[in-house]
Amino acid sequence: MAQPLQPENSQASGQDDAALPVPLLYRDAMMLVIDKPAGLPSHRGPQAKRRIIPVLTDYLDQLRFGLPRKPEAAHRLDKDTSGCLVLGRHPRAMAELNQMFRDGRIDKTYWAIVQGEPDADEGLIDLPLARRSPERGWWMKVDPAGLPSQTRYRVLGRGQGEGGPLAWLAMEPLTGRTHQLRVHCQASGWPMLGDEIYGNAPREGGPGLQLHARAITVPLYRKREPIHVEAPPPPHMLAALKTCGWSG
Repeated sequence: MAQPLQPENSQASGQDDAALPVPLLYRDAMMLVIDKPAGLPSHRGPQAKRRIIPVLTDYLDQLRFGLPRKPEAAHRLDKDTSGCLVLGRHPRAMAELNQMFRDGRIDKTYWAIVQGEPDADEGLIDLPLARRSPERGWWMKVDPAGLPSQTRYRVLGRGQGEGGPLAWLAMEPLTGRTHQLRVHCQASGWPMLGDEIYGNAPREGGPGLQLHARAITVPLYRKREPIHVEAPPPPHMLAALKTCGWSG
């Protein structure tokens, strides 16, 4: 579970956490961890520029908590992925967090619901990835000439959905390629439920991408235990999680 807020609390900053634009999971002098809602882009990319839709950067000024600068995202989550997102609160914090992400010292665990039946209850997906084509932007594909990409997975539960068997996975990306988890699942024969790009989900009226950044562990302070934060599963994943044995 998320660790409690540190001594610099919302009352001291004059701000009510219940009124924040996004749920706050953790706060201290260096960083915030928010629970990013599914459907909220982390930044204003090409698609967001063509439409007037809210993005995370629109809300960062409301997350200053008394500091002169607004926080910045230290990494990214896809628009349709929910869950733990780390924000650095000032330049020194951003420099440290960015280096930790580059060095692979921050552990991330995702929950995913996939369509199909993984043969093994746990394993390592080791498939290099590359861009599908210049015209497809960030869409990715498995490519022997691509960048090394590894994902560790564990089956937490199985069930039977309307369209066939489902599995609930805990996934740990050992590398950080774009759409890595989604492509690795599709290439393994069990695409993510609700994936419009790499799976079979319809463009409209689907269940929503069943991918959630469940937990993150950040060894930010040398003389303290690593900070471990968990985000509750989003509403659009609850039905499938219960089908696979999650009890809440």
